[in-house]
Amino acid sequence: MSISMYEASIPHFIRMLGNLSAILDKVIAHAQSKNIEEFVFVNARLAPDMYPLSQQIQIATYMAKACAARLAGVDIPKYENNETNFDDFKAKIAKAITFLQGIDSEQIDNSYDQPITIKLNDKEVVYTAQIYLLDVIIPHFYFHVTTACAILRHHGVGLGKKDYINRDLCKTTVIG
Repeated sequence: MSISMYEASIPHFIRMLGNLSAILDKVIAHAQSKNIEEFVFVNARLAPDMYPLSQQIQIATYMAKACAARLAGVDIPKYENNETNFDDFKAKIAKAITFLQGIDSEQIDNSYDQPITIKLNDKEVVYTAQIYLLDVIIPHFYFHVTTACAILRHHGVGLGKKDYINRDLCKTTVIG
């Protein structure tokens, strides 16, 4: 049995963005307990030449909603990147999740061979929807969510794999 384009994308984006929002709740509690201003975390990074936490969250959120929109053949929702605190980021994540929840499987399940054109600087790159999802978006999306978690853990927030995966939000089926 093959997996649908919908099942390979939307539920995973929703779950991981939900996990990221729950992680931000832990950051808020950590910052309050340690009397650390939120901007310290918002601007944190692992290395001087990398994007800060704020951009990691913005990129992950954008990639999920842009991918869903492109696969569904609808306009990508435009959100400002003007977040300054964790409530702003949680609101951005919630808007993205709401958009994703509005995508129906029928809108994207048969999109696997549809062309997806992405403008990169001064050129356009064309992918099939399946290659776009599996080889472009999924690795980038998970990279930015993982990097956000790594930044926070590096800066003292008590996070682990359980927070990242958050199995409480997973649908599980036991076989056998």
